[in-house]
Amino acid sequence: MNLPNAISIGRFLTVPVMIWLIAVEQYAVGFWLFVAAGVSDAVDGFIAKRFDRQTAIGAYLDPIADKALLMAVYVMLGLNDAVPDWLVILVVFRDLSIGGGMLLLIGLTGPRRIVPLRVSKLNTVVQILLAAVALGDLAIVPVPAAIMDGLIYATAATTVASGLAYGRLLIGVGADLENLP
Repeated sequence: MNLPNAISIGRFLTVPVMIWLIAVEQYAVGFWLFVAAGVSDAVDGFIAKRFDRQTAIGAYLDPIADKALLMAVYVMLGLNDAVPDWLVILVVFRDLSIGGGMLLLIGLTGPRRIVPLRVSKLNTVVQILLAAVALGDLAIVPVPAAIMDGLIYATAATTVASGLAYGRLLIGVGADLENLP
């Protein structure tokens, strides 16, 4: 256990708290907790890379914590009509598909190093931005519809692009597996 992994575990443990805060309409507290979780993602990555604290378990913990938090927040925002249902379905489907594909790949080939694609990093940033803006819209300051719509469509576009990129990657690896003796 090292500091970056502890931060990732802490971020993962914010998931039920975020669900509860949004469910009881404590949007301002949820907004600030979500911002803190987003900052913690940057901090644990910085510490891991800068101080050579990267671990095999951290390579799994960090994306699991990120995706669990984002999926939970998107589902709750959808239930509160802060983001459209179709976007919630798209975000959750993409993450579950990639996660399932990676589990299948690991099951077939054994542990492997996971390197996030650039489009996936962009997608994560856009998803975090939309979630923070939607929470802020509920809690603090109304956001103009044009800005919210732009973020919704940017999130949809990067989610589809990232999902297709990972799908292509996983299908390519799967094709290589068929040639194994």
